[in-house]
Parts: sequence; C-alpha cells; structure tokens
Amino acid sequence: MSIMDLIEKGKKNRQKKVREKVLKNVAIGAAIGTTIGAVAGVLLAPKSGKENREDVIKAAKELPEKAKEIVEKTKIKVEEVREKIKEKQAKVAEEQEVQV
Repeated sequence: MSIMDLIEKGKKNRQKKVREKVLKNVAIGAAIGTTIGAVAGVLLAPKSGKENREDVIKAAKELPEKAKEIVEKTKIKVEEVREKIKEKQAKVAEEQEVQV
C-alpha cells in the first residue's frame, strides 16, 4: 500500500465521519423542530387555558415516543447511506485495481 493510498484512505475516513455527524445533527434538529412545532401549535390554538394545559400534558407524554420514532427512522437512513457508501467504495476500489 503506497503513501497515496494511505492518504486517500484517511481522507475517506474523515469524510465518512463528517457525513455521519451531519446526519446525526439533522436527526437532532428534526426532533427539536418537531417538538417546538407541536408546542407552538398547542399554545397558539384558540382554546381555554385548561384545554391548553391538557394538550401540553398530552403532547409531553407523547414526545418521548415520537422522539424514539424519529431516532429509529434516522438510524435506518444512516445505515442505508452507510451501505451505499460501502458499495461505492468497493466499486471505486475495483475500478482502481482494474486500472493498475
């Protein structure tokens, strides 16, 4: 394995870590955005104080489950992206071997 191969491998590993971090941040942002949107919708609805409090309590109880769903969906998407990346890396490696 040459120096250039090692440099390329290190570069690809850094890019992979950056992509994973971005996907994680997107998932966190989506969860936070969903939460804020739900709370804002409840608070801005034309209801009495008692109804709003009941809705907030209900939303707060549902929030952990919704967050889990978002995290699970994100994990699935991340795994799909990882598989696509692995496939592309294998394809590129094969093409490089053929050229050599």
